[in-house]
Amino acid sequence: MNMILENEINAALDRMILSASGWRTVFAADGDEESASEHITKAHSIIAGAAAYLFAEYLAQGREGTHNTEEKKEFSSKSLILLGTDTRPTGKAIIEAMMPVLAAFSCEVRYAGFVAAPEIMAWARKEGAEKKNSQKHIGFIYISASHNPIGHNGIKFGLTDGGVLPAEEANQLIDKFKTFITNKNNIQKIEDQIFTGNRTSSSWLNPSHKSSACNAYFNFAEEVVWGGCDLIAAAVKDGLEKKPLGVVCDFNGSARAVSIDMDFFSKLGILTGAINHEPGQIVHRIVPEGDSLEPCCLLLDAAHKNDNSYVLGYVPDCDGDRGNLVIWDDSITHAKARPLESCDSIVRAKARPLESQEVFALAVAAELSHLVWTGKLKHDDSGRLLTKAAIAVNDPTSMRTDRIAQAFGVSVFRAEVGEANVVSLARKLREEGYIVRILGEGSAGGNITHPSAVRDPINTVLAIVKMLTVRSSNGKSGLFEIWCKHSNQMDKYHENFTLADIIASLPDFTTTSAYHEDAVMRIKTMDHSVLKNRYQQIFLKEWEEKSGKLNADYDICKWQAIAYNGTAETRNISHFGEAGKGGLKILFSNDKGMEIAYIWMRGSATEPVFRIMADTQGCGENMERYLLDWQRKMIMEADSII
Repeated sequence: MNMILENEINAALDRMILSASGWRTVFAADGDEESASEHITKAHSIIAGAAAYLFAEYLAQGREGTHNTEEKKEFSSKSLILLGTDTRPTGKAIIEAMMPVLAAFSCEVRYAGFVAAPEIMAWARKEGAEKKNSQKHIGFIYISASHNPIGHNGIKFGLTDGGVLPAEEANQLIDKFKTFITNKNNIQKIEDQIFTGNRTSSSWLNPSHKSSACNAYFNFAEEVVWGGCDLIAAAVKDGLEKKPLGVVCDFNGSARAVSIDMDFFSKLGILTGAINHEPGQIVHRIVPEGDSLEPCCLLLDAAHKNDNSYVLGYVPDCDGDRGNLVIWDDSITHAKARPLESCDSIVRAKARPLESQEVFALAVAAELSHLVWTGKLKHDDSGRLLTKAAIAVNDPTSMRTDRIAQAFGVSVFRAEVGEANVVSLARKLREEGYIVRILGEGSAGGNITHPSAVRDPINTVLAIVKMLTVRSSNGKSGLFEIWCKHSNQMDKYHENFTLADIIASLPDFTTTSAYHEDAVMRIKTMDHSVLKNRYQQIFLKEWEEKSGKLNADYDICKWQAIAYNGTAETRNISHFGEAGKGGLKILFSNDKGMEIAYIWMRGSATEPVFRIMADTQGCGENMERYLLDWQRKMIMEADSII
């Protein structure tokens, strides 16, 4: 191996973020994160090949199927690896670097081409169930950088439980990779395998694999959405016959463009419409936030104008595990509506996007009502929950979710940011006897509905469809009436309710969007424990100076510091640095002890940025803006200390 290539690999590794959420970097050969280039460098090819080798080795050691058994020392060649990509330009080049390595390891590889993240995970789950008693070890490799810009790409690994590797397993794999890739002999071996093997991805692509993935996903989606209850499936279909409902999608060239979405909705009787459904034709920013939702708003405006059954739309990210929503909001007055230019007149439109936290809260209210409707959540005559139930969320999920859960008597548990952390926490809670149907990262939008272990726009859309269609009849309350009863808001319930009525019933909170420009910081301090300890000294001083104003203006009287690391939440920490690289939250309470606001910080594990936010009770922005600006000022001061 020549010194130039070794240096290029080291430089590429320095820019790479390795985490349980995926291994990500800018893979485009020109180094531009917005690049549409299909090419990757030789260094990145070797990194991709080494990643494939380490995962094949991991499977061969018998780790598939459990996360707790001792590692087997003997190797087996009986490994099946499912392979797929989102629609980023560099996906095929990464696959072409992995294929020869996996072949050299004697793996059976099934490559399905473009697949959505929930699709490949459902496929892996099905293959695992079918081969449960065989000696074949099964896992998947998925090429995606999720919501990152188009020039980025990444690698995710998973087994047959329907999700990515748990954080503990993922971190072990990362440690092995770091050791492996620094060995010149290993690099030479991977280079030889890549550049002497068959590197044409099309020769590996078999349409039957894509068909198998879609079929597995379709069947699993039905299992998840209905929760094993045929009665609620029948109630939805009956509701759709009585009152048709339409859903539109801006696929933005994502992997969902060739997944099950339109077929799944159509089978239920939901009307559908879509734009940008050619895979790989990414026409706007990938992250489904802010301006990225505007084309879907326009699509919903036009669809509703032609048929007022259309009330909902969604926009997925590139791998399709996340989909944020736009709605037709008939509560908007014409005077307040957004004016849109048409060819011959001004149209007063009422389509608008929902905030990520709003989407998750809506899904939580729907799925907890679903559990009551199906009899899985039982309450006594006083409203006390008789069933042990919980929701698992990440640390910056808005407290509006807590308020919804409290209405049902359901507990809320928090983990550090990262889907793997939240899924692991939910598994732990189920082992302790809790029902955990819904979980997720409110800060990112979308939701995870058990038994799925990944976010899925289909589950998010169907949660709302259930709320709209399963209506009160024959003495049995519908989902929206159930929610209104449990939240003491029967004054907001009426027979002809709309989606706007449901949204208006959600708890009032104002929360910083994770993708607002003021929620992202660039910091110089590499050791986040050091930064947070500096921040503590500044915060304590600021609290002494500002406590009077905070009490008078915002009813804030008390605070406590909370650290989030992996699946652990540690309250009342005495040293803020205990949070390390995890999340740090300052939780504020009023004089009655009610938690009413928080400020939060954490360095991203998938992007080179530091994220902050504020969450405040009430619909006014003044308190949220004040706390966010205060948070930013204190962090900047802590970061400037030498």
